Amino acid sequence: MYSIGDLSRRTGVKVPTIRYYENIGLFAPVGRTRGNQRRYDLDGLRRLKFIRHARELGLPIEAVRALVALDGHTDVSCDRAHDIAKAHLADIRVRISQLQRLEAELARISALDDHDGGPCMVLEALGDHETCTRPH
Repeated sequence: MYSIGDLSRRTGVKVPTIRYYENIGLFAPVGRTRGNQRRYDLDGLRRLKFIRHARELGLPIEAVRALVALDGHTDVSCDRAHDIAKAHLADIRVRISQLQRLEAELARISALDDHDGGPCMVLEALGDHETCTRPH
């Protein structure tokens, strides 16, 4: 059995985050000691590592919740898990595209030449969205 501190050290998940996961019903201790300390078993350790890794991959809490719920349901779990992963990948690709457009526009703005005694071109560009060369 692991204390919440042990679990935190073994997984790299901070204690307040573990408590948050408990509060939202994503993760639960298997019991408590007489002193009311949370206790976790090996399955809890594995579950928390799973949650941490999914969150590091950027999966939203609701997607992680859905994946956790699939554990032990082999009849539909693989298809549903693939669907969740593919949907997240599609979202990531959209975000990458948006970030690339932002990068191009910021590169253009940061390269603007300032005129002696005139306004700062970066501030002017940021103050007027109409000066952008493409949507972002």
